[in-house]
Amino acid sequence: MKQSSHSPTVVPDYRSGAAARFVESLLARGQVTFTLAELMYQTGLSSVAARNQLLRLGAQIQRVTPRQPFYLIVSPEHRAIGAPPPAWWLDAYFRWLQRPYYLALQSAAAEYGSTAQAIQVTQVLTNAPHRDIVLGRLRVQFFVKRDVAATPTRMLSQAQAPLIVSTPEATALDLIGYASRLGGIERAIETIVPMLPHFKRAHLIEALQAGVETTCAQRLGFILEQAGAVELANVVEKHLGGRSHRIALDPGYPSSPGAVSHYSERWKVMANTSMVILT
Repeated sequence: MKQSSHSPTVVPDYRSGAAARFVESLLARGQVTFTLAELMYQTGLSSVAARNQLLRLGAQIQRVTPRQPFYLIVSPEHRAIGAPPPAWWLDAYFRWLQRPYYLALQSAAAEYGSTAQAIQVTQVLTNAPHRDIVLGRLRVQFFVKRDVAATPTRMLSQAQAPLIVSTPEATALDLIGYASRLGGIERAIETIVPMLPHFKRAHLIEALQAGVETTCAQRLGFILEQAGAVELANVVEKHLGGRSHRIALDPGYPSSPGAVSHYSERWKVMANTSMVILT
């Protein structure tokens, strides 16, 4: 029997380029994150095929960490820095991890107008250790807080994407609690004082009741009094209820011979740094 000279019919594979089309559709909706599982579900690609197609997209795609199948879409305007701003994807990332978080410390303070200390990292508090994320010129630094879910927070207004941030009052207490990792108490004070116009009495009470250490409350009360925020300082004093004990303003800073003259009996705080009068 004579064989046909015609070649077999080739059925086009509509999954070719499926990852690129999937990414484009997300960008069109303003979304910059996705998981490997989402890509596979939406396109029908196998795990191997999906990964291979993502590799071909090159710099358009960035993986948050080498071992996690969570991806960022890097549009042309963000190629120079290596990834979209963390504020655009942190909430989606932590929802995927199923862990609590909030924008914190100096990063949170910057959202409340405190730019005394410009930083090049995004600082986040969460409930378990997490390695810093470095993507191009971006860095996300993580701090652990056991009762992170109890901290008063709010959604950041007018943000590109949902983002949880600590309240100004909770931010101040965190800055004091983590001062040793941020350059010392003087740097914390420089960051706290510009935020004071945003403080509310009721929100300060809420922040103090969220499992705050007595020593942090003492130091905040001292700082508020020095800054002339008398009513707020009174709130802290009422919260302490006489539980204070003698501490140094900066526990990691050696006391100078004359530091005792700057001891506050009200707060049981010895001002052992050069920054005593803030007003």
